[in-house]
Amino acid sequence: MDLQGQNGLMDTYRKPWRNRGLGGVLVSVGLILFYLVLYFEDKLEKLIHMRPLTQLAESVGLRNRWYLYGFTYCVLMILGGAFYLRKHGNSRYNQLRIAVNVTVQVLLGFLLPFVMPLFNGPELYFSYFWPLKYDYLYPHTLQDLPLYFAAYTVLGSLVLAPVMAYFYGKRWYCSWVCGCGGLANTFGDPWRHLTSKSTRAWRFEKQAIYVVLGVALLTTAMVGMDFLVGSRHPTFHRLVAGEHWDDWSLKYLYGLVVGSILAGVVGTGLYPLLGPRVWCRNFCPMAAFLGLAQKFGRFHIRVKPGMCISCGNCSTYCEMGIDVRSYAQSDQSFTRAACVGCGMCAHVCPRGVLKLENVSKGQADKQRQGLRVLDL
Repeated sequence: MDLQGQNGLMDTYRKPWRNRGLGGVLVSVGLILFYLVLYFEDKLEKLIHMRPLTQLAESVGLRNRWYLYGFTYCVLMILGGAFYLRKHGNSRYNQLRIAVNVTVQVLLGFLLPFVMPLFNGPELYFSYFWPLKYDYLYPHTLQDLPLYFAAYTVLGSLVLAPVMAYFYGKRWYCSWVCGCGGLANTFGDPWRHLTSKSTRAWRFEKQAIYVVLGVALLTTAMVGMDFLVGSRHPTFHRLVAGEHWDDWSLKYLYGLVVGSILAGVVGTGLYPLLGPRVWCRNFCPMAAFLGLAQKFGRFHIRVKPGMCISCGNCSTYCEMGIDVRSYAQSDQSFTRAACVGCGMCAHVCPRGVLKLENVSKGQADKQRQGLRVLDL
């Protein structure tokens, strides 16, 4: 199966903490509480007269609670990656994917942003693009960034990301680069089977993720307009950007609801109850943006006809809630905007029915028929 080795049946359902049992609920509660303290520590200080995460960060030599979070994030990804590869490391695709994802997070998501301020440089995150890093295309953000990074984030967000998704699928980012996907790939893997495959969940996903993308586009456009005319229209400026960072403005509400609650509290806190891709599947504007390019691009999952035995492994372990088995049963190769190309469906298939490909549909049809393929 090329780089995608098979693993067959696993013992997932024998472990109560992986099936919404008491253990899973307790882990979920712990994660939610952690994110609430992380995001709202300043408000919590008024109640308990202390900043627990800030004090912990400073006690271990880190500048603030966000660096403590970044360090913890990397540790969880490394440990989760080791746990993942212990089960699925017989696949070279998994080995490469997890190794790259963890390396990118450690180097570009933690070490580089930590080191650059030590040399009087800005704190920059090269592994994130708009609209996931929602403020990277705000005019005042671009104005404050070094020219090289401003050009990098504009070209990366608007050119590199969609072009790469067209040719290689959104997996190049969602499963190889992105820190959100990285945590889901590694630390969240024990709960991947909990992602709902129901039609209701699919309908919610299609509505919610594009609504968030639309709000991201609207917010960016409004903040850009405020940059141009806000000084002449104080009411408009107050509604869009606010006078202070925590004013109830459009910019603040987007950061609060999408950047904090959906991405952190819900997106990660509900891993043990709803699966590890709650954020990626239902709310991530970057996933929606890249998914559109993927839908019209070259990436697809090829189904070898006449081989599916309907075991259901592929659907069970799809972290994006895609009913892969239905496509395999009908001998139908497919492209889904939600697919992050983790390769698990191919990995757990006992007969090697599935394969991830980056060729056009016409080329794939000719290859199956043994005909010569010409790239004109």
